[in-house]
Amino acid sequence: MQCTARVLIALGTLLAAQIVCAQGFPAKPVRMVTEFVAGSGGDALLRIVAAGMSTNLGQSVVIENRAGAGGVVAAEAVARSAPDGYTLFGATPNTQVIRVHLARSNPFDPVKDFTPITTLGEPTIVVVAHPAFAANNVKELVDLARRDPGKYSYATSGIGSTHHLSGEQLKMLTGINLVHVPYKALNDALRDVVSGTIPIAFNLSAPAAPMVKAGKLKVLAIVNPNRFASWPEVMTMGEQVPGFEQAPSWTGLLGPANLPAAVLRRIHDDTIKAMNDPEVKAKINAAGFNALGNTPEEFAALIKRQTDLVGRIVKSAGIQPTE
Repeated sequence: MQCTARVLIALGTLLAAQIVCAQGFPAKPVRMVTEFVAGSGGDALLRIVAAGMSTNLGQSVVIENRAGAGGVVAAEAVARSAPDGYTLFGATPNTQVIRVHLARSNPFDPVKDFTPITTLGEPTIVVVAHPAFAANNVKELVDLARRDPGKYSYATSGIGSTHHLSGEQLKMLTGINLVHVPYKALNDALRDVVSGTIPIAFNLSAPAAPMVKAGKLKVLAIVNPNRFASWPEVMTMGEQVPGFEQAPSWTGLLGPANLPAAVLRRIHDDTIKAMNDPEVKAKINAAGFNALGNTPEEFAALIKRQTDLVGRIVKSAGIQPTE
């Protein structure tokens, strides 16, 4: 009985401390730790959102760039921090989804060590080809690849990237044989498609757009689930390949595990409020991203669904751990 009483007292004390913490939140600046390098596109997105959050929270939201080890440095810093709402994670699928299947070991648990808050944004991803390429859409690409298995190759930003996973999912769903050519830089991949060195690339719309406008590239598909306003005539992958689901490419907001419910709700609501502001949304779009936003429960379900999806793609393609 005494043991039970002590446990109940301890639990009550912990709950009381969490309530006090939640009621006073935020009483100081909030850190948003991220793997993005300062000045990168993802960093720009987080700074736009953080500025809006600061206005709503009444405290500064400071971006802390901790690049290294494919996001592990930033993820570990957040996973080991106090669950008080003052340390958040500006995360990508690298740490929460892809490492589950492509890393031999993890210094953190991507599910148990974090609290999903909301998705923030994602870039528009496209499949582009040289203007002289015989296919004008992905349906025609599939027909070509079926007639000549292994003849055609596609460029991406590297093994295990969202672009690579999208290409391998296309192969998995259609049974075609395309040869993957990983690049270290997206611009190098685009350059080689323009020169005709490689026929196809999965890439971001922002760097591809000037080359499309100049007639140096053509767009075969939008990888995202919705059509792109700049090229409304271009079909999505899902429209052309039944069962296709976009590989993870979001930037999202998470906290350490066990965030008090009231703190989680405050951060979530003020983040969504910021992202729904027309000026903030316009800045997000101008930075090359689509504004997202969902509930913590929806975000957690998305991470689980995409973890399962990536697992199926990795198994089908035989992709080996990269570290």
